[in-house]
Amino acid sequence: MIRAFALLSLGLLAACGSSRDMQLYPVAGPLAAQVPPPVVVAKATNARDNSGELSFRLPKGPRCNGTWTSVAPTVVTKERGIDLSIRNLGGRLGRDRSTVAGVNSGEIYAVCRDGTIVQGTFVTGSGTTSGTGTATDTLGNSYKVLF
Repeated sequence: MIRAFALLSLGLLAACGSSRDMQLYPVAGPLAAQVPPPVVVAKATNARDNSGELSFRLPKGPRCNGTWTSVAPTVVTKERGIDLSIRNLGGRLGRDRSTVAGVNSGEIYAVCRDGTIVQGTFVTGSGTTSGTGTATDTLGNSYKVLF
């Protein structure tokens, strides 16, 4: 749940660190039984980075702080060989790293002032700061996470 919050708060880090809002919609548990169910809005920092801080307040509850992190898969290619051309005397050596297109997975984890723990998982598209996931808390709530 916390990881979902963390991903939700994944804000793109420009030069000084931007933030992004994540919404946690209760889908099961005591909060989902309320009419209308309250929406938890979490603020995530460093949205364009691979990790950042997450902060939010549970409805009628304590402030919560935590972390979100996302794994962006990369491919490393190495080149080694002999080149008999005059331009590259001595051969070729090289190494290149690139991000793989597709879906990146992430997690959120947060601890509230009263000891409640929120943790979750999410996925984002490569090169985007939008995603979806699920989270749970130790109070018996389950959330749909969107950002």
